[in-house]
Amino acid sequence: MESFFIAGTDTGVGKTIFSLLLMRYFGEKGYRPFYLKPFQTGCSDPYDTDSDARFIYSHIRRLREKDPAESMIFCFQNPKAPWFAGRDMNRQVDLASVSRIMNEKAGRFNPIIVEGAGGLLVPLTENLLVADAVGRLNLKIILVARGSLGTINHTLLSVEAIMKRGLDLAGIVFMDAGELQTPEDLIRENMEAIKHFSGIPVAGVIRHIRDFSDPGYSYVSVLDNLFNHKG
Repeated sequence: MESFFIAGTDTGVGKTIFSLLLMRYFGEKGYRPFYLKPFQTGCSDPYDTDSDARFIYSHIRRLREKDPAESMIFCFQNPKAPWFAGRDMNRQVDLASVSRIMNEKAGRFNPIIVEGAGGLLVPLTENLLVADAVGRLNLKIILVARGSLGTINHTLLSVEAIMKRGLDLAGIVFMDAGELQTPEDLIRENMEAIKHFSGIPVAGVIRHIRDFSDPGYSYVSVLDNLFNHKG
């Protein structure tokens, strides 16, 4: 099983929820997945209420007694792009450290689920975008997008950035996680447009989840579709 980079078409699209579902999915299939958040902004430490690692660890039973700090490498307090959030603290993302830790984890876990920060063209440093880091880490991308109005533009631009850089796109998933669901016909049209213009089908849509510790199994068919390359 290859390791995956969870990229969003924008900030707040549902990358962390999707990462949680991936961790559950692979765990229930007998794999030993590991969640890694190499760079996060807007949290003071791995135990902060806004920590993505803390969210993942608190909603997976086997991880509740473990330390979420194992999954976070760079944590910058201000909620802005990592380049600027790190600069505010006189720190900088070091990709060599990310690669070393990822490789160490890959020796004991499979697959590694690496969650990005914001979109693909968010700057990590003065000279490094998220997309550049994905290429250097040699990870396969799963693109997480909203199912709602505006997603066609955001998704196609992200796919274009991925293809232009020669990165490996495993597939696209829609998140429609809000309590007010996007109308079904709009989601179908969004999927149709993305497949028509990019040639890549959307694997499916993940709807609102009431209990993250017990999300049910409706998401499983979407992930089966994603990894079986159906659509």
